[in-house]
Amino acid sequence: MATLLAPAFELPSALHSLTNLADTRIGAQIVECSDDFFAEAKRMLQFEAPIFVEDKFDDNGKWMDGWETRRKRHAGYDWCIVKLGVAGTIQAVDIDTTFFTGNYPASASLEGCYAPNGDTAHAKWQPLLGNSILGPSQHHVFDVNQDGIFTHIRLNIFPDGGVARLRVYGEVQIQTTDTDQTLDLLALQNGGRVIAYSDAHFGHPRNLINPGRGVNMGDGWETKRRRAPGFDWCVLALGKAGKIDKIEIDTAHFKGNYPAQVSIQAIYIENATDPQLIPQSMFWPFLLEAQDMQMDHIHAYINEILAHEKISHIRVNMIPDGGISRIRLWGKLV
Repeated sequence: MATLLAPAFELPSALHSLTNLADTRIGAQIVECSDDFFAEAKRMLQFEAPIFVEDKFDDNGKWMDGWETRRKRHAGYDWCIVKLGVAGTIQAVDIDTTFFTGNYPASASLEGCYAPNGDTAHAKWQPLLGNSILGPSQHHVFDVNQDGIFTHIRLNIFPDGGVARLRVYGEVQIQTTDTDQTLDLLALQNGGRVIAYSDAHFGHPRNLINPGRGVNMGDGWETKRRRAPGFDWCVLALGKAGKIDKIEIDTAHFKGNYPAQVSIQAIYIENATDPQLIPQSMFWPFLLEAQDMQMDHIHAYINEILAHEKISHIRVNMIPDGGISRIRLWGKLV
């Protein structure tokens, strides 16, 4: 069977620091849909880019990597309700019809609601995106201009058809205010985000904050081999400011290419714009001084953490280069 991979897509730079709230890796799931006869709606939320398998069919017809409804023979339209992985504000949405050429919807709209108890039937739905024209086999990135925090979204497609992937880009809103609860304040599901980095030739630093341990060497931050003085670095923002009690640096799967050392600088700062942080980060005080690394190992630090009241941003220095799978900053909200 011939398998086609989705063409490379460059996400608009304005969305790089946002989180896909509809990511199954942080708990997003399908609640209900009007129809998914040809392709299950849950495929639409997969992290991996869609594929097309030329000769793959199932009992209902052509297998498609996405959500696809049957051809509508009466008035109305199809819809799907998605529980976001975490509550958050929404700035943009990507409705991707890749590989849906003669079976994509003519248009789509989006609504959202805040229903932390899961009762979407009695929730107040607000329009996030008006009915917007879609095209065949392409990404459709739309801005969302609606204030508020949302837990669920409803995708409406007119009148029927298929959507390969749905991405909902926004900022996580941590729902707990419990200052006694220990959280990974850097985690994707708690609002951590990447601001800048020196290099991401083999793997993007956004992988550092993904849930779970890395599944392979590609699921981490890996830079190219350094041929000049210096070292690689990345700047990340915590979801909420807090005091850090434990740091974990995981080099899972990195064996001949783990860094010699890693250090972490940190700062608490309010209302800073992302470009300002890059030059400033060179002079931030250390949260963790340079520590020797081992291959394929979780390095845990408690006593080595330097005194601080609270932090909001960190700079990870990978000396001189190489790969890290995950970084965890366990602490409490301040």
